[in-house]
Amino acid sequence: MRFSEAWLREWVNPPVDTQQLADQLSMAGLEVDAIEPAAPAFNGVAIGLVETIAPHPDAAKLRICRVDVGQGDALQIICGATNVAEGMRVAVAMIGATLPGDFKIKKAKLRGVESFGMICSASELGLAESSEGILPLPDDAPLGEDFRAWLGLDDHCIEVDLTPDRGDCLGIAGLAREVAVINRVALTAPGIEPVAPACDDRVEVELRAPDACPRYVCRVIRNIDPNAATPMWLRERLRRSGLRPISPVVDVTNYVLLELGQPMHGFDLDKLEGGIRVRMAEAGETLALLNGEVATLRADTLVIADAVKAIALAGIMGGSETGVAIETTDILLESAFFSPIAVSGKARGYGLHTDSSHRFERGVDPQLQVRAIERATRLLLDIVGGEPGPVAEVCSEAHLPRREPLHLRERRVAQILGLELPAETITGILERLGMELEPLEDGWRVRVPGARFDLLLEVDLIADIGRIHGYDAIPISHASAAAATHSPSEIAFDLERASLALVDRGFNEVITYSFVSPQLQTLIEPEASTLKLANPLSSELSTMRTSLWTGLLQTAAYNQSRQMERIRIFESGLRFRLDSNGLQQTLGMGGLVTGARLPEQWGQRSGAVDFYDLKADVEAVLALTGATEHFGFVPDSHPALHPGQTARIERDGQSVGIIGMLHPAIADRLDLDSDVFLFELDVAALGVGILPKFEKVSRFPSIRRDIAIVVDASVSFEAISACVRSAASELLREIVLFDVYTGQNIDSGRKSLALGLILQSSSQTLEDVTVENTVARVLARLAADLGARLRD
Repeated sequence: MRFSEAWLREWVNPPVDTQQLADQLSMAGLEVDAIEPAAPAFNGVAIGLVETIAPHPDAAKLRICRVDVGQGDALQIICGATNVAEGMRVAVAMIGATLPGDFKIKKAKLRGVESFGMICSASELGLAESSEGILPLPDDAPLGEDFRAWLGLDDHCIEVDLTPDRGDCLGIAGLAREVAVINRVALTAPGIEPVAPACDDRVEVELRAPDACPRYVCRVIRNIDPNAATPMWLRERLRRSGLRPISPVVDVTNYVLLELGQPMHGFDLDKLEGGIRVRMAEAGETLALLNGEVATLRADTLVIADAVKAIALAGIMGGSETGVAIETTDILLESAFFSPIAVSGKARGYGLHTDSSHRFERGVDPQLQVRAIERATRLLLDIVGGEPGPVAEVCSEAHLPRREPLHLRERRVAQILGLELPAETITGILERLGMELEPLEDGWRVRVPGARFDLLLEVDLIADIGRIHGYDAIPISHASAAAATHSPSEIAFDLERASLALVDRGFNEVITYSFVSPQLQTLIEPEASTLKLANPLSSELSTMRTSLWTGLLQTAAYNQSRQMERIRIFESGLRFRLDSNGLQQTLGMGGLVTGARLPEQWGQRSGAVDFYDLKADVEAVLALTGATEHFGFVPDSHPALHPGQTARIERDGQSVGIIGMLHPAIADRLDLDSDVFLFELDVAALGVGILPKFEKVSRFPSIRRDIAIVVDASVSFEAISACVRSAASELLREIVLFDVYTGQNIDSGRKSLALGLILQSSSQTLEDVTVENTVARVLARLAADLGARLRD
């Protein structure tokens, strides 16, 4: 929220400067994001009166104005603005003045006519980004007075970043209360007295959804002046708060929103058909909004309607058909309490976010509505006149929020804060915060103000006591007990070490959202049961991911669209699945590679990455368990992967992950223009590893025998390796696959594999006969189990 410091100090004026005030708010949990001057630096600008206007003799678009600035003779000033008029009070930059941007005003001659100053527009004074014509001032602006001092521009605009639970501070009233409590100074709120009705007109109100809107207050005001303008002081407060002045009725409702925190709305009474009905929307019903969009309503949306149609999205935005226009003379003011649950997420569902929805989603004081409408009525009568009717209030007491008193124990305050506070300090803080206290034997029974939706438990009260007392005033203490340390198991799978291993292999770690597009999730795992968010940030982020691939693929597509051709990324994080036991959250690690195998360089040609490149990366991760021989890759299928390049990763027969090439159809849908390879591991399933054991290095030489065998193309190297190891006994140290061949002299459906068998004994030098017998057993077992034969 953005507000004017000068406005705040009308409510409460502590003896601190701007920076100290900002520091106090931040320490109280209301973080100040920025402090900016209300207007850029300028000087030498006075309030003047345009006495006469004459045409320029040599320029059709220029006029010669004589302007009285209260210094005797009127100044002759050349002005090109079309809206300048005789009798208008204006801001005049006199000779010697300095305007924003270090623009100095000097005596000038325009087309042969001298000009002794400049009549300023709002943009030239830094009060608007753009403006059409000069800035008109009210008729009561004091002639000759310094413009900057008269408008109070030596002010600051303070921006606070409020947490969602502090909706009570989304108004000057709430912020002033906090400042008054912190500084122990008086709070001077403007007097809000009931406005006596001048007519008997009222509109009938029917609450058809009392759980969503338990209180609705409205008031008819007839015969307002459609030509009246919002006064300068009110327009300035809106500007300094980040809002654009529009018209008196809209400006007053916005002013009350900023001052009290109560959103309001004004309807054109003549455009309403029948009374007001607060109801749920009919599915498919349409509403033209004030921002020019047409919303197709859902059945879960609360609307304000007349007897015929919906006229506003409750708590979000009004409809254009019944909005206040420049010719409007009769209005209906609305001030209501909408349940946060009824409004929460609805604005985002329609692609909207308004000041009203921002407040109603966080909670508005359910007792504030009548006070707000009386405040708005008085302001409107002072600005546009009119004849107010009586306040019409319809309330369903049973559906208003009920706040049960909280039991606050004095000893619990000391336990939580680590500080013994006197009872009078505790009661003083809570009472200044607007709470009602009833003494009990061990503490107090506390009644919380309706605006404080964040105070639900005893610890919330204690937190309030701590922040008002000042966390910096709580002495530092250290634990006296010895801290118990717990080290992870030495054989547990180390996710951090695995991440570093991938980084060493050229991967970059990414972090993506856990909530993803439901369309992309369905594309990756169409059969998975997903968790839908009740209050998503957007429809594109409404489903919790069941796989890390969704974020990885989006990241790859994003980078490819920015000319990044070689991509190697990985991510570790939670996945969310629904099954018969409810929601299951599992930790996974996933990776993606695409593009060239090696970075661009001169020493070696680099082809495109393939399945086996990623398989080697995965094997490097699995090797960290020390149990490489327990893992295997088994041909499998997956809806998101290429049917011929997919493998299930197993550990002792149990699935621990999957690897493969992204299906070309999905790659096309995601605009990925090269082959993409993915893997995903279940971290928990990797379990514990095996500690390395010392083995004495054999002092006897090893012997290598190479063999070339022909097997069916469907036989995997993993099956061949297992068969060789079972036949070679303990003499086999290593199997090296150094060639795979299909083609001439090899039957169709068959392949040739060249294997290097490295044999070594730890107790003796191997004799030829032992080596030959071992190789013979290997060949016999390969022939018997896999139908292998020696290649000719």
